[in-house]
Amino acid sequence: MQYLTYSDTRSRLREVLDTAEAGLPIGIQRHNRRVALIDSNRLQQILMDSRRLHRPETVAEAGGWSVLLPGTPVAADGADLDEAVDEFVAALRDYAEDWQTRLRFAPNHRNHWPLVQFVSLASDAELCEWVRGVGP
Repeated sequence: MQYLTYSDTRSRLREVLDTAEAGLPIGIQRHNRRVALIDSNRLQQILMDSRRLHRPETVAEAGGWSVLLPGTPVAADGADLDEAVDEFVAALRDYAEDWQTRLRFAPNHRNHWPLVQFVSLASDAELCEWVRGVGP
């Protein structure tokens, strides 16, 4: 993988972005840290296919529906499946926001970064499809 310096990246930003969008490996090195650049759609697909990103579970119970994500505190209920999914997407958004501001430092939340990345990259419609198991 080609790692550019911060200065090289700034001067060649268009080329750097074109390279990442084409799916070619490229990154930035700053001090002793490296960052890989990847097209967000590709990253979203990688995260969806990852075993680290658990699939939501939907359960019909007591005249309503529940949606939960195993291994996380994210869950929602609704009178029907549509309502439960919509509430779950809102809960995912809230969790991702809380994770970015404070939960990422907690040992029991630290490893949920793939979920937060996925939620941050996806639209509400894409999250609804993911919950329902629709799509790739």
